Amino acid sequence: MYTTILTSLQEQILTITINRPDKLNALNKTVIEELGQIMVSVYTDDTIKAAIITGAGPKSFVAGADISEFLELDGSGGQGLAKKGQDLVFNKIENCPKPIIAAVNGFALGGGCELAMACHFRLASESAKFGQPEVNLGLVPGYGGTQRLTQLVGKGKAMELMMTGAIIDATEAKSLGLVNHVTSPDELLPKTTQLLKTIISKAPLAIAKIISLTNLAAIGHPDGLELEVAAFGELFDSADAKEGARAFLEKRPASFKGI
Repeated sequence: MYTTILTSLQEQILTITINRPDKLNALNKTVIEELGQIMVSVYTDDTIKAAIITGAGPKSFVAGADISEFLELDGSGGQGLAKKGQDLVFNKIENCPKPIIAAVNGFALGGGCELAMACHFRLASESAKFGQPEVNLGLVPGYGGTQRLTQLVGKGKAMELMMTGAIIDATEAKSLGLVNHVTSPDELLPKTTQLLKTIISKAPLAIAKIISLTNLAAIGHPDGLELEVAAFGELFDSADAKEGARAFLEKRPASFKGI
């Protein structure tokens, strides 16, 4: 169905694998378009409860954009490229009501780092490398890197990483809060899958609210507390909230339906 991406759905978790290992899984126009198509399915397909985004092979998650496409671009073309990617893929991932986790194996540079940061959180193998080296091309990040990196690691460190184009390893990425867990290469996907199994066992409506409210907090939304109050009250009208309370009082696992 796709030419640059592999998909596998198991136990309601969709694994999305960028599959251009000969190009270190670089993002080209086709990858962006196909990721956009997949995100439509993630949003609309009720059999998908969560997703993992990863890269094919041990060397690279996504080693950035396909630079060969840059030579043909002028200013309006560059803006169009960035806007299309943000609208079709990166913003859709960040705002998806279903959890999406990046499993970073190898290089996550430029657009690859931005793709990982658009996910709700990240796991990395010990071999992972992160960076926003666009400055080396005379550019800035265009898929949300200036915003999300600052949210995740703070203004000073984000400035340093973007202005120097430095590449950091998984250990430093974890110390900065860029990734949540560092694993061996063999444990990366099992650990990511296990975390998602735990998450999708919880109430789906509550998970969706957590995602949206936390995203608002990350941008310093002035009405975040009021919106939290509203969401808290709204969820009391859900069948899942009643089921959660009953299950707690009856000392049994809850069976959430997303209603």
